[in-house]
Amino acid sequence: MAEAEKKVNEQDVEEAAKTEAENAEEAAAEMNEEETAEAEADPAADKAGESEEPGAEAQAEEKAPEGKNKAMQDKVAALEDKVKRQMAEFDNFRKRTAKEKEQMFSMGERNVIEKMLPVVDNFERGLAAVPEEEKESPLASGMEMIYKQLFKQLEDLGVKPIEAVGKEFDPNYHNAVMQVESDEYESGVVAQEFLKGYTYHDTVIRHSMVGVVQ
Repeated sequence: MAEAEKKVNEQDVEEAAKTEAENAEEAAAEMNEEETAEAEADPAADKAGESEEPGAEAQAEEKAPEGKNKAMQDKVAALEDKVKRQMAEFDNFRKRTAKEKEQMFSMGERNVIEKMLPVVDNFERGLAAVPEEEKESPLASGMEMIYKQLFKQLEDLGVKPIEAVGKEFDPNYHNAVMQVESDEYESGVVAQEFLKGYTYHDTVIRHSMVGVVQ
């Protein structure tokens, strides 16, 4: 009986050892399969990373020229705006300078005309003082020709005499120096002209000195 029990115990031990060995082999096989799967997964990941990196670099390279073009366009736009502003300023300067030159020329011309008007006055006084029988004389004819030539030059410059006698008194054109009585004109009308007035381009250069009916 003791031997039989001993044999049974030995068989149980052998079966238990065999079972443990099989379990160990299965565990080792499973570990090998997991390592193989991980190894196969890593190259795929590496390849995926390799395939993504060149794409990112390409996008970065594409974005770089776009940024440069944008900066260049902004710089060109700024230069164009600067040129337009300078051209506008130069045009304003040119117009302002031309206007100033015109005003200076007009002032100079006006000053010369103001100095010539007394000469015209003296010619008129001299011609008015010539006796009737001497008006056809060479001296009187020569004076009248010079007077007409001088007056024609003034007219070409834009000088015109102001109408006074028979016109209603206008302080913009007439300078009343006295009041007179008249049967010919109504009150407030210019009856006499003592000194002829003139306009220069529709601007009064000298007022007429007149006598107004009271």
